[in-house]
Amino acid sequence: MPLRIIFMGTPEFSVPTLVALAEAGHEITAVYTQPPRPGGRRGLDLQKSPVHQAAELLGIPVLTPPNFKDAGDRETFTKFNADVAVVVAYGLLLPEAILQGTRHGCYNGHASLLPRWRGAAPIQRAIIAGDHETGMMVMKMDKGLDTGPVALSKAVAIGETMTAGELHNKLMQVGAALMKEAMAKLEAGDLPLTPQPEEGAVYAAKISKGETHIDFTKPASEVHNHIRGLSPFPGAWFELTIAGKPERIKVLNSEKVGGAGEAGTVLDDTLTIACGQSAVRPTRLQKAGGKPLAVAEFLRGTPVARGTRIA
Repeated sequence: MPLRIIFMGTPEFSVPTLVALAEAGHEITAVYTQPPRPGGRRGLDLQKSPVHQAAELLGIPVLTPPNFKDAGDRETFTKFNADVAVVVAYGLLLPEAILQGTRHGCYNGHASLLPRWRGAAPIQRAIIAGDHETGMMVMKMDKGLDTGPVALSKAVAIGETMTAGELHNKLMQVGAALMKEAMAKLEAGDLPLTPQPEEGAVYAAKISKGETHIDFTKPASEVHNHIRGLSPFPGAWFELTIAGKPERIKVLNSEKVGGAGEAGTVLDDTLTIACGQSAVRPTRLQKAGGKPLAVAEFLRGTPVARGTRIA
């Protein structure tokens, strides 16, 4: 028989998994997601999460408790009498009452090859660290942070120029297929669980604003990984003085190139910038409030002379 599933997720990353489970014929009894947040051009409109919107299109009841501290919210969860809860980027730590609130517990789709990159930002951290491989894992949740036993996994290669946005889009599709497979195995009573090793555990801390400024004193390989690991959001940036005013310029794509000079110095007319070792060339940039531009188009509107110092 199809499973009775409570789905818990919030961003776009979670939506393909919700859709895949519904299309597989499981009964999605309820969807839990983060409450609507201020948004719109002036931040005055409350906007429903991508999962909220997808659930409404599928005709599934949506609940948005701010947390599960209220006993009534915990009781409501258990009253759905679900077989299992599926959690993908929900955004809340789940208390024991929720972890144990379904027949089979909670299964999480996590975007790394655990135990590497436990935590909030596994996609960005993998690229920033220069990893050549990551993946998706389905694990049974416990009280720890991404410490539960693993059911299924699938590795994904990280290309030399792949950005966090590109990897995000790849992994959300891989994760949907993997969770669909996991729930089919759970339904058949054939879902294995393997405890995670503690050796190799690494924490993927949330990206802070202070990390987004590009440090050109680092080797070009690290600068390049930093740029693509933060693209498209929140975006790595440098400061450039334009018409006497400093402006923040986001770098969305880059390439490692040959070149040497004082770190942060523009080496040629194509915006090659010297790093602590070798150099990088931004290939796609964005001014504050502007649209992303290829470097040649950016330089036509904003010429940057050789010898310019980048802050």
